Amino acid sequence: MKEPSSSPANFSIFEEDLDAEWENLFRQAKTLALDTEAMGLFHGRDRLCLVQICDPNDNVACVRIKKGQTSSPRLQKILETKSIEKIMHFARFDVAALEEGLNIQVNPIFCTKIASRLARTYSPRHGLKEVIMELVGVELDKQAQSSDWGRVQQLNEKQLEYAANDTRYLIPARMRLEEMLRREGRWEIAQKCFQCVPIIATLDRMHFNHVFEH
Repeated sequence: MKEPSSSPANFSIFEEDLDAEWENLFRQAKTLALDTEAMGLFHGRDRLCLVQICDPNDNVACVRIKKGQTSSPRLQKILETKSIEKIMHFARFDVAALEEGLNIQVNPIFCTKIASRLARTYSPRHGLKEVIMELVGVELDKQAQSSDWGRVQQLNEKQLEYAANDTRYLIPARMRLEEMLRREGRWEIAQKCFQCVPIIATLDRMHFNHVFEH
């Protein structure tokens, strides 16, 4: 396996939205890796603070979302473009956070956590760190995971490195997972699961995440 670069090919930080140049750059991609950071895990209480995107050429953009912001038009166009697949780990959270915070309805979706649970049935560990370590050979540093992401203007170097790396290795992991799913005859059911993510995310936003329980 080729050793991944320690830093992105191109890295930019934006306030509130992408610029036209990066919108056009991302529009050329067939797949984009996507992640979000929020003040917490409770939709409606904990606001969206940061959106990270990476393309197949390792170009990474972080968009800072200010308190009270309700839209990012360029970001919305990219994330709602149906010809571009958006890859996330535990997509239900990111999809719900983007719809709650910026009224963005992300589609289509590939969730590496769902794919890992369907493909890597030999393992009980499906966190991003474990999936990337096994499939890509990169050990992610998760020390900045629990951070005050609301301090968007004063994010330190470790936080920004963490945010970028959470997207940079999703595309190669997705490729490996597709190979495994197809090999084991689980690709079609994975596709159906991905299509359910927006519905589950809406239920999470409405706090009906228990609706499928006994």
